[in-house]
Amino acid sequence: MGQSPFSDDDLRQIEAHGLTIQEVRRQLALFKSDTPYLTLVAPCTPENGIAVFEKEETERLLKVFESEKPNYRWVKFVPASGAASRMFKTLLKVLNEEENISKDAVSKEASTGDKQAEQLLQFMEGVEQFAFFGDLETILIKNGFNPEALIVNGQFTEIVRFLLEPEGLNYAHEPKALLKFHKYPSETRTAFEEHLVEAASYIKDQMGNCALHFTVSQEHLAGFKTLLEQVRPEYERRFGVHYQTAFSTQSASTDTLAVTLGNRPFRREDGRLLFRPGGHGALLHNLNRVDEDMSFIKNIDNVVPDHLKAETFKWKQVIGGYLLQLQAEIFGYVESLVSGKETPLFLDEVCAYVEERLGYPIPAAVRAASSSVKRSYLTERLNRPIRVCGMVKNAGEPGGGPVWVRDRDGGVSRQIVEMAQIDPDAELQQEIVRGATHFNPVDLVCGVKDWQGRPFDLSRFTDPDAVFISPKSKNGQDLKALEHPGLWNGAMARWITLFVEVPSVTFNPVKTVNDLLRKEHQPD
Repeated sequence: MGQSPFSDDDLRQIEAHGLTIQEVRRQLALFKSDTPYLTLVAPCTPENGIAVFEKEETERLLKVFESEKPNYRWVKFVPASGAASRMFKTLLKVLNEEENISKDAVSKEASTGDKQAEQLLQFMEGVEQFAFFGDLETILIKNGFNPEALIVNGQFTEIVRFLLEPEGLNYAHEPKALLKFHKYPSETRTAFEEHLVEAASYIKDQMGNCALHFTVSQEHLAGFKTLLEQVRPEYERRFGVHYQTAFSTQSASTDTLAVTLGNRPFRREDGRLLFRPGGHGALLHNLNRVDEDMSFIKNIDNVVPDHLKAETFKWKQVIGGYLLQLQAEIFGYVESLVSGKETPLFLDEVCAYVEERLGYPIPAAVRAASSSVKRSYLTERLNRPIRVCGMVKNAGEPGGGPVWVRDRDGGVSRQIVEMAQIDPDAELQQEIVRGATHFNPVDLVCGVKDWQGRPFDLSRFTDPDAVFISPKSKNGQDLKALEHPGLWNGAMARWITLFVEVPSVTFNPVKTVNDLLRKEHQPD
């Protein structure tokens, strides 16, 4: 047996981090194994795996949601720890490289087709349209600058500096949730506030309670709480709600070990092991602790101004109604199976439901098995968390999509797959990806309790091998980082999954600051 790469000091550090040596060794082994690529069978399309609802069915599901919603407790779960620095990648690069940022010089570069210059010019020409411009204007004046003169003269050095750096708005170092996204006649709203407003329309219960859960970074937790207390009274009065807003941080116990390019534990300058955040898949731990029965999950940056919200509200209720309908059907079958019902006619009915409604082929060995074996298989197959995922038509956005995947046990299931999970050198697999008609906007509604109202242990329904390994660096040294199976990828791989086509208007993410200049994020 080879010598352990971990010293007694390492073991103490691992324990203090909330991890076990078994888990750290498992992570180390994942680095040394082959990349765990998935085996794709076919893209999910409207003809094969994505439900498309006509008007009549949409109206029926809205009524299902309206009538059944009061029987359950709902929460809106929003991953909100993402830093805004990537939104300002171009501005930060220019600020670090250029002593003076001049609109004339940028215009000349943009005219040659320079993409960075084109993005910077767009920011310059639209700067007064941003919801945060009023705050930027105030802080520039406070520091002795004339914002109007700077813009007229095309002098953008101070504008960019006071937008991004700590002496100004510090936007490059704030979480995306706390940036001002939208401007209204009498107010501006951050992305965080837009989620509060949105939740009032489909999360509020009959008593006016409205539950939200935001996952945030520890360093910004105080900022979230301060903003909530500032805006809560007005929004509660305006929308007739009482917000029950919870915050959680990513547990240190979900961090992962970093390794060298030679797959040895990466060590800091003081010799200690380096652990890194485990990606958004680590948030399954947070979701697992949510007490409500149903969770809507949505990214922090996918919000729109009020004049575009109606369609979003409608489709949240449609997919919520679809989940309620599916859950009622599944709970009915599970209750009968658990009670011992195993007549051949009933078991055939359940098999047909699993195959035709849920899309999971029943293995031939199960079909040929005894009634008791078949009943046990069907109970296990149905007694799982359920998710309905909205899918938008593919418009070239980066990210994952809905695919039929061959499971390790030989079965086939619907999965949301990221490009990093697909072998880049397997042409047939890449061809399946190119055949995708839809894209994952992170628009989920999840049932996380069983037929008796008991919470599932969500960690039991993950694919622990569906990790992401990516190149990173620390103090100039290259390393490899490990991320847990993504929250809506491998972390939910063994859930019951259904896909529904939703309108593209419900998907308006803000990945760069210039996305806020799109008409979808501007006043009506």
